Amino acid sequence: MDKPDSEDASARERPTSKDVARLAGVSHTAVSFVFNGRAEGNLSAATQDRIRKAAEQLDYRPNAVARGLRRRRTAVIGLVTDHIASSPFAGALLRGAMETAWNEEHLVLTVDSTGDPAKEEAAVAELLDRRVDGIIYAAMSLHRTRLPQGLDRTFTVLANCLPENGSRAAVIPAERAGGRAAARLLIDAGHRRIALVGGMGDIASSERLRGLRDAARGAGLELRKDWIVRSGGEISAGYDGALKVLDGVASQERPTGIVCYNDRVAAGVLHAAARLGIDVPGELSVVGYDDQEHMAGFLSPPLTTVALPHRAMGETAARLLLDAIAAGSAPAAEVLSLECPVVGRASVGPPPGP
Repeated sequence: MDKPDSEDASARERPTSKDVARLAGVSHTAVSFVFNGRAEGNLSAATQDRIRKAAEQLDYRPNAVARGLRRRRTAVIGLVTDHIASSPFAGALLRGAMETAWNEEHLVLTVDSTGDPAKEEAAVAELLDRRVDGIIYAAMSLHRTRLPQGLDRTFTVLANCLPENGSRAAVIPAERAGGRAAARLLIDAGHRRIALVGGMGDIASSERLRGLRDAARGAGLELRKDWIVRSGGEISAGYDGALKVLDGVASQERPTGIVCYNDRVAAGVLHAAARLGIDVPGELSVVGYDDQEHMAGFLSPPLTTVALPHRAMGETAARLLLDAIAAGSAPAAEVLSLECPVVGRASVGPPPGP
C-alpha cells in the first residue's frame, strides 16, 4: 500500500546532513565531524559555529541510530527497579536520572519488576538484547540485594541499595548523618527529652538510630530505652508508638520531642497528639523523615523533616554510569553517600517551660 502523500511530504522535508553542508558552505564530511565529536583539531571554531547555526536554522537532528552504530553505542541506558510504580519517591529518582541522561543525549528505558526476581532477570536480559549502554539498578528502600543475572555483562550502578558482595558502585542516602540532623533539630531547639518512634530492622532504621545516638552523646544526653519504639513504618505505627510514650504520662515525664522513622509515622504521631490534646509544637515537637511529596507540607502543622535525596541519587547514578560509558571502563566499586537535607517547617519549637 502506498504511503499517504502527507507522509511522503514529511519524509522529503526532513533535513539531512547534506542540506546542512550545502547551507553552511562546507563538505558533508565537515558536518559529520561536528556531530560525531571529531571536530576539534579538524575544523576551525568558526567553521564549527557555522555548521551548528545551519543545523539550527534547518532544525536538523543527526540520526541517533546511525551515530550509535558508528560508536558501538545506542545512546540508551536502562533503569530496573523493584517497586517504582508504587513508591511515592520514584518520580524524583527517575527525573534525576532521565534529565541527566537527556543532557548527555541519552534516553532511559525503565522497567518495574514489582520485586519479582524472575521479572528482574527477564528485564535485564531484554535490556541487554536491546544493547543498552549500561543499567541503573534502583530500589524503593535501602537494603542489601542479590543482583539479577546479566548485570555483569554491562556497566552497572546501583541507586538506593547495596550489592551483597560489594561488587558494584552504589549511590545511597547518608542515613546516619540524616539521623544526626533530625536529632539536632530538636537538641538545638532546647529539647532534652527525646523519643524515637517507628522503624523496623532495616538498614535505614539502624543507621538513623546511630545518628540519633551520636547527636545525643554530643549534647550530653542519654536516650531512654523505653522511648525507642520500633513500631513499623505506617501511619498506624506512628499513632500506636506515640500513645506508648505519651498516653497517661504526666507532661513533665513524657518526651518533649519525637524523631519519626518517616513522614507517615510522623502523621500518626500528630494524630495521637491531637487526640490526647497535646499541642504541636507548643508542648511536643515532631520531626519526620523523607519529605514525602504532597504530604509533609500539608500536615497540621506542616512537618519539619529530613529529606531523602532521591533526585540527587538518580542524577548521581546516571552521571557515574555515563562517565563509565564514555571512559569504556566500569565505575569504581565504591559507595557514595549523599546528604539528606533538612526541610524546616512548623512542627518544631522550643520545649515547654517547667
